[in-house]
Amino acid sequence: MKKILLIIYISIPFLVSCQEINDKNTKVKFEVSGNCIMCKKRIEKAVLSSKGIKYASWDILSKKLTLIYDPRKNSLKNIHKSISNIGHDTSLINASDDAYNNLPICCLYERNINDSKEKNPQ
Repeated sequence: MKKILLIIYISIPFLVSCQEINDKNTKVKFEVSGNCIMCKKRIEKAVLSSKGIKYASWDILSKKLTLIYDPRKNSLKNIHKSISNIGHDTSLINASDDAYNNLPICCLYERNINDSKEKNPQ
């Protein structure tokens, strides 16, 4: 009986600390324009090089980027900016024409540009 209580007593702080780590991370999913595996690599590399990113995966078919990040270390707007800086439009920010035109030919996706550079998130 003493051994069981000791194991439970030792395990409780570990379980609490694991929960605290998970509470610091936020999972989000949003649209990022692109076409191919080269786009996937470029988008994921740009995001993963940002602070506070724990996981990033862009799906070619759905055009959705799934992220797990720490909002205390990075903002969602900054993450969108890092993607638009490499030439890919997001659901929040459009890439500049120069950044878009620097993409390889196979990566030039069909654009739906509004008059403003930044979009309103829906």
